[in-house]
Amino acid sequence: MTDPIQTWPADLAARYRARGYWRGETFPAMLRDRAAAHPDRVALVAGDARLSYAALNDRARSLGAGLLALGLRPGDRVLIQMGNVPAFFEAVFGAFAAGLIPVYALPAHRRTELLHLAGKAAARAILVQDRIERFDHAAMVLGLRGELPGLAHIIVAGTAPEGTLAMDSIAGDAATLPADPDPQSVAFCQISGGSTGLPKLIPRTHDDYIYSLRGSNEICGIDAESVYMATLPVAHNFTMSSPGHFGALYAGARVVLCPAPLPQVAFELIRREGVTITGLVPPLALLWLDAAEKTPPALPSLTLLQVGGAKFLPESARRVAPLLGCRLQQVFGMAEGLVNYTRNDDPDEIVTGTQGRPISPDDEVLILDDAGAPVPEGTPGNLLTRGPYTIRGYHDDASANARSFTEDGFYRTGDIVQRLPSGHLVVMGRANDQINRNGEKISAEEVEDLLLGHPQVFDAVVVSIPDARLGERACAFIQPREPAPTPAELRRYMRGREVAAFKVPDEIRIVDGFATTAVGKISRRQLREILRADVLAEEEKTP
Repeated sequence: MTDPIQTWPADLAARYRARGYWRGETFPAMLRDRAAAHPDRVALVAGDARLSYAALNDRARSLGAGLLALGLRPGDRVLIQMGNVPAFFEAVFGAFAAGLIPVYALPAHRRTELLHLAGKAAARAILVQDRIERFDHAAMVLGLRGELPGLAHIIVAGTAPEGTLAMDSIAGDAATLPADPDPQSVAFCQISGGSTGLPKLIPRTHDDYIYSLRGSNEICGIDAESVYMATLPVAHNFTMSSPGHFGALYAGARVVLCPAPLPQVAFELIRREGVTITGLVPPLALLWLDAAEKTPPALPSLTLLQVGGAKFLPESARRVAPLLGCRLQQVFGMAEGLVNYTRNDDPDEIVTGTQGRPISPDDEVLILDDAGAPVPEGTPGNLLTRGPYTIRGYHDDASANARSFTEDGFYRTGDIVQRLPSGHLVVMGRANDQINRNGEKISAEEVEDLLLGHPQVFDAVVVSIPDARLGERACAFIQPREPAPTPAELRRYMRGREVAAFKVPDEIRIVDGFATTAVGKISRRQLREILRADVLAEEEKTP
């Protein structure tokens, strides 16, 4: 197993340094410096609890030293699965201080995803919250131990069952911590939804990611007086860096942790804490707008609502300012790098009708046809990109890298976009077999493989269907063996496979068979296109 690395060609690295994108900053130094500059300023708010910058830094450094005292070594990977709780930040910054590399799992992930991620990363420890929304994550992780021979420790924030360690009990002498890491070394690994199979690991360096925080803060107007509310899960890239909680902490601002994204919870928290900015995926934004239409929420502090993760339709985007009394900012990005924002001075039609333009002048954007040739300006095409915060390769995945990156380092995003003369992008859809459901990327192939494990499923094809609330929904076509299973039985089976709930198809259709090519073979991509077109045509006929 190789260590995660991320390397740019020497000429590009020199250019990014010369232009001030990469400044040699690191995450452990970031928190340490903010704590030294304003120790008593509130960094985190969770319910009635308030954690200062000094307290967060002290706890993180003590935890980091304690992790090293357990036998972990700088460069070891630690898988972290927690919700919107202060322990997440203690764990992440503790790992940074110790030179460990966090690998982020989402709260929705279950046994299948965790086993894959921990194995792929060769994780030496898993730090997990005991329960998230009544699900026993500690018990789930404890059940993985026998299948991960390299796993040395399971550390639990909250009630720690036998065979695990309580995170609160882990402490050490901060004087034993290593020197700050190389800014060009990998700080952590994000995860990719991917178009095939289980998630890929995305190594992000200190230099590249911190540049994206600085750039995002500048565009979004984040400073020390800002109050950012983490409404979506804190391990999401959107919630981390656009500008997210990391961007807010970089600025010395306050981060408010929202325990649930429901309007009745979030609106009260915004009023109580004076929240100035937060981010949502489109289905949640619609939920907030519907609630605000029934009962105006009066949110005088909220100046900016970001919507990203999936396309936000113009008719919905136009409702934000009248109903919530704040500006809308559309955000379109990816954990692999490129992030686009609409700007505060953009005309209304740009803010409501596009998904923004890139952070950096050195974000190189290509829009190509299927043959790899540039399309005429304004014509939809495949989006490729490279730049000072877009990765050059996934961790330990040669086949994915061959598919996803060109020889000269451009990342094939899989998105179909149209570029306006202003440089703003309009997202038209996906080019590959990936479903973007409520901001979560789902591999059609992975879901098909799971369904094929059912003894009464002969074949399965999963397609994406546009959906007004979710952005896209998953529709599974099943060719059964007799006796044919019902959709309800297949959903129960999927849930029993211990996968994230968002991967269970929204719609399941039982069919007699699938079309074949002229030589009797199924082209699965072509088949998905045919089935998707059939569903869309059927829906158009429905009054």
